[in-house]
Amino acid sequence: MSSSELARWERAVVGVGLAATGGLAWLYLFRMARQMASDAEMAAMPMSMPMPMTHPMSAAWSGEDFLMTFLMWAVMMVAMMVPSAAPMILTFATVNRNRRTAAGNVFVPTWIFLAGYLTIWTAFSLLATLLQWALHSASLLAPMTLTVGPAIGGSLFIVAGLYQWTPIKDACLTRCAAPLDFLLGCWREGKGGALVMGLHHGLYCVGCCAFLMTLLLVLGVMNLLWVAALGGLVLVEKLAKTSRFATRAFGVAFVVAGIALFASSL
Repeated sequence: MSSSELARWERAVVGVGLAATGGLAWLYLFRMARQMASDAEMAAMPMSMPMPMTHPMSAAWSGEDFLMTFLMWAVMMVAMMVPSAAPMILTFATVNRNRRTAAGNVFVPTWIFLAGYLTIWTAFSLLATLLQWALHSASLLAPMTLTVGPAIGGSLFIVAGLYQWTPIKDACLTRCAAPLDFLLGCWREGKGGALVMGLHHGLYCVGCCAFLMTLLLVLGVMNLLWVAALGGLVLVEKLAKTSRFATRAFGVAFVVAGIALFASSL
């Protein structure tokens, strides 16, 4: 097998691995969404009917509830973010192979870079879980739909929309949307270096998309249509040649939606 054929083979293996990772995450979300819908139907039954549920959705969280919510957020971030991170990860695999071939460096598995990236989003998932727990404890989150009220929801939309116009958003998006520039500018050798680069990319990605993820608290934390829509929005921002125009357009739309939603609460 020639060098170019081997490179294509390695790239294909990485691509299949990423597709499988995202696919398994979506499969888990579908199963969880079905279970939540079933629980909601049981909770809506007339009181005269037997109720096998031992833990109402509106009750205070147990340790198991916290863990399951954290797992839900973590898997949801994998499902939403791995597709948009695929160009960066595939570029890492290519650059890593080229440098290994040219300098005889030790092989570094691509999954180490991915692990660093997902570590940051796992940390974000923990923060999102704490926020959801606080909203639930304050009775500000609807237990059936997992959404906040129009006042808080409108505020989140407005904040997310304004953030789309900030220099921080631009700087983070620039790093995320230019894989080769990012890797060549912060390249580190070895497995530890790959992990650190993955962590750095994850930080930029969270800086770019964190406020977008908070909109799930408005649209429905487990509303898979909105999960897919926001994931698609992130993909457009990172891949579109007119990404800055799209980012600002989304920002205007968010602010308008937020004002309308906030006004509906008055």
